[in-house]
Formats: sequence, C-alpha cells, structure tokens
Amino acid sequence: MQPTKKILIISYYWPPAGGPGVQRWLKFVKYLPDFNIEPHVYIPENPTYPLIDEKLLGEVSNKAVIIKQPIFEPYGLASVFSKNKTKKISSGIIPNQKKQSFVEKAMLWIRGNVFIPDARVFWVKPSVKFLKKYLQDNQIDTIITTGPPHSLHLIGLQLKKELNITWLADFRDPWTTIGYHKQLKLSSWAAKKHKALEKDVMMTCDQLLVTSPTTKTEFQAITSKPIEVITNGYDIEKVIKKPLDEKFTLAHIGSFLSARNPRILWKALKELTKENPEFKKQFQLKLIGAVSAEVLQALKEFKLEKYVNHLGYLPHDEAIIEQRSSQVLLLIEIDSEETKCIIPGKLFEYMVSERPIIAIGPENADFAQIIKETNTGTFFKYDELEALKAQILICFEQFQQNNLKVYPVGLQQYSRKSLTEKLAKLLITNH
Repeated sequence: MQPTKKILIISYYWPPAGGPGVQRWLKFVKYLPDFNIEPHVYIPENPTYPLIDEKLLGEVSNKAVIIKQPIFEPYGLASVFSKNKTKKISSGIIPNQKKQSFVEKAMLWIRGNVFIPDARVFWVKPSVKFLKKYLQDNQIDTIITTGPPHSLHLIGLQLKKELNITWLADFRDPWTTIGYHKQLKLSSWAAKKHKALEKDVMMTCDQLLVTSPTTKTEFQAITSKPIEVITNGYDIEKVIKKPLDEKFTLAHIGSFLSARNPRILWKALKELTKENPEFKKQFQLKLIGAVSAEVLQALKEFKLEKYVNHLGYLPHDEAIIEQRSSQVLLLIEIDSEETKCIIPGKLFEYMVSERPIIAIGPENADFAQIIKETNTGTFFKYDELEALKAQILICFEQFQQNNLKVYPVGLQQYSRKSLTEKLAKLLITNH
C-alpha cells in the first residue's frame, strides 16, 4: 500500500457549528482516511457561529489532525448595537429592503464595503504566517480552502504564492453571483475589489471544486483552470425510526429566508383548505429551523398560521427524525437566475428519507434535474400554481389511502463515501 498522503483543509465552519455549511468537509474528513489520505484541518479557535450543534462533535474523525488558531472577528463590535440582528445577518437572514432598520442598513453596508471579502478577513495574515511553518514542519504539499467565507481562499492564495504547494479552492457557494451579494450595498469600488479577488483566486489555484454544473459553467467564463463538480451528498445515518405523522404534514427543514418566501405555495395551500374539507382537517405545515418575519407574515396573510407547527432549530439528528416522519418534504429555492446553481445540501438527505419531495425553484434549476433523475419527487416553477395544487392533492389522496411513497433510483452516486472517493482521486492526480 502506498504511503499515506497528507493534506491540509482550511475551513471556518466546523463542529460545534450547526447548519449546512459544516457538513461537506466534516464528511469528506470522515472518509478520506479510507482512501489513504490523512486530513489535517485548520479552523478558528474562537469563531462566531450563528448556529450551534454540539452533537456534531461526535462525528469528527479520530484520524483527523485538528489545528486551531485564534481569530479576530468584528462581529463582536457589531453586536454591541444588536446581538440578534448581527446573528441573523451573519446566518444569511437579511431583512426585506423596505423593512431594514438604519442599524441593519449600516451593518450590511459595512459588511460589503469595509470587510472585503467578508468579516473573517483579519484571519488571513496570522493564518498565512502560522501555516507556512506548519506545512513545512509536517511536509504537507496539498491544501484545500473552502468558502464561504471566501476570505479563506485568500489564505490559500498567499500560501500558493509563497510555497511550492498544490492548492484546491472549494466553492460551496459562488462568490460574487450569489443572491445576497447584491444586498450588501456595495460601492462600485467594493464591487470591483470583490471581482478582482475572486478572479485572482480562480486564476492562481491549481484546481477548483464546485457543487453544481451551473457554477462550473459560470466559473469557466472567468478561468481556464480545471473545475470539478462534486456535489454535496448524504451519509448513511442510523436514525431512530418514528412513525409517520398522523397529519398530512408538509415539512420544510432549514432556514426559511425572506427571499425564499413561496407565495405560490401559500396560495395553493389556502385554496386547498378552502376547496377540500378533508384536506383542511388533515393538513399541517411543519417548519424546522429559523423562519424569517416575511415568511411568517405571508402565512398570516394567507390565513395559514393555524396550520403551522414551528419546531424551531433542532440539532441535525433530531431534524432528520422529524424529516423522515413527515409526509411530504418541501424544497424551496429563490426564483432568480442566480439561484439556478444552488443545490441545497438538504436535498440529498431528503432523497434518502423515503418521503416524496415537492420542490419549487427557478427554471432550469440544477437540483430539478437531480430530483427527476433519481425519481424522488416533483419540481415546479413559480408560475405553475395549478400543477403544484394538483400534485399536493395527488400526495394527499395517496396519504388517505396509506400509500404515499417514493421509489428512488441511482442514489448511491450521491453517498458521502462515493463523493469522497472522487475527491481522493483528484487529490492524487493533482499531486
């Protein structure tokens, strides 16, 4: 057997961070040793995580070497004004433009124009200094940076310029084309600076990793460097089996952001509760995770609040139990050109939950193709009200007959272990 290859992964999100950002590299690190790769993971010692899930600490591979260094984050200063607002903005819940307070507007302006590319930028210099020595002392010649936060790619950029190393830049989300980027109230100078840094990273790294085909196409317009699509995936999880909900539950798991407010769905549900007395009696909307004020307001407007069961944020393992006991799973993506490339991490967990998915999103969304190919649910555009209503009704009738099931195909390619094997091959060929 060939000697173990060592790699260094530079990540901001790591247990006990909760939410989707932590899952990708937590799982890669779990399986890399199976492919004879020893992961060293560099993370902040004192981060500001908007969500905490202590249980994820138990999933960290004991074969990984974890290195921590202090980070200075200006969120501490911002939270003097409003801890709650800072937390919401840092977790991506940006209030509707018209409803933003002066403090929120100021915070967004500072976030976009002062901290470029983001508020973790102060970690770049001390990290480069520390890691130069660490890489040399441990004879590591391959590094991976994962963003957002994209300032971590600047650590990779600097190390690549100063050392003879191979650098893979992993984009879990795009940088300047992601939806919320426009909401940061960027000056033209700041917008150019973001673009220039993005291009520098993409032109300097040896290999780009992205999570969707659309992002790959977008990035090919910026760089000629090789780009590999490695989507997120699902892990084989031992989940306590709970009986299916007795009510006809439509469940949404994860942050329900302001811009993701699907009025078409609320309209469909309102009409069904009016037209169908049985549906009205049996229906429940189950929400797990942070829900923005705009979504709650819309539910009120459509007179749906009495059907809502809002369980709040749950640790990952509890959320999975709730997910698998739901009747139907909702996947909602913002209706815009910029979100076609977003394949939500929860899609893959949805796909192995054996519950049908009803998805709503922009035309030609990458995740629509995956749902279709795996036979795990149905996808609707934002102008397909009647078709959406009809599908909810089909699910409801199957639920009444105790026959609401899905029959997935080809899921194995999205298992975390299969995806890590793909990554391991790349790491060895890039060596």
